Order: sequence, then structure tokens, then C-alpha cells
Amino acid sequence: MTNNKVKIMQDTMKIIEGESGISQDTKDQLLNNLQKVLTPLQTDKWVYRLVVGFLGFTVLVTVVGGLILNGKTGSAIPEGIIALGSAAVGALAGLIAPSPGSR
Repeated sequence: MTNNKVKIMQDTMKIIEGESGISQDTKDQLLNNLQKVLTPLQTDKWVYRLVVGFLGFTVLVTVVGGLILNGKTGSAIPEGIIALGSAAVGALAGLIAPSPGSR
């Protein structure tokens, strides 16, 4: 989200907090929904699942493709395929490992 949109959302949240004509339950619900919009990567589980799925698929295709290529032609696996698989494994490890701040 661009900085301007984030500022608008934060200003809207301040207006809602200061509004006296809205019940506290409604305020809490509105503020909670706006907070979810501001932090989609932390609140939307599907983004995380899709990224992990695509990276896992990349690892599997790279390994299977490299083995098939090596088995059929007998040639060495190209360095680009090895680099692609290695990068996907590293990205998966970074996503799955707990962050130091969450301990």
C-alpha cells in the first residue's frame, strides 16, 4: 500500500476513535477491519499458503525435472535449474522457520 493510502487509513482510524456518535462495539469492529486492510500479509493466511505452495511446487518441479533431464540425456543438470531449486528451498526455509522476535 502506498504511503498516502496508509496515511488516509490511519487518519480514518483516528476519526473513528474520536467519534462520539458511534457505539464502542461498532468502533472496535470498524477499527479491527481497517487494521486488517493495513496489514494484509499478517492477517491474510491465503497469501502465505499460496507463496509456500508455489515455492514447494518450484522445488518439486526442479528436482523431478533435473532427474528426468539427467536420466534421459545423461548430461549434467544445468546450473540455472540448480540455482532455481536452491533459491526456492532457501525461501521456503525462511518462511517456515520462526522469526527470532516471535520466541
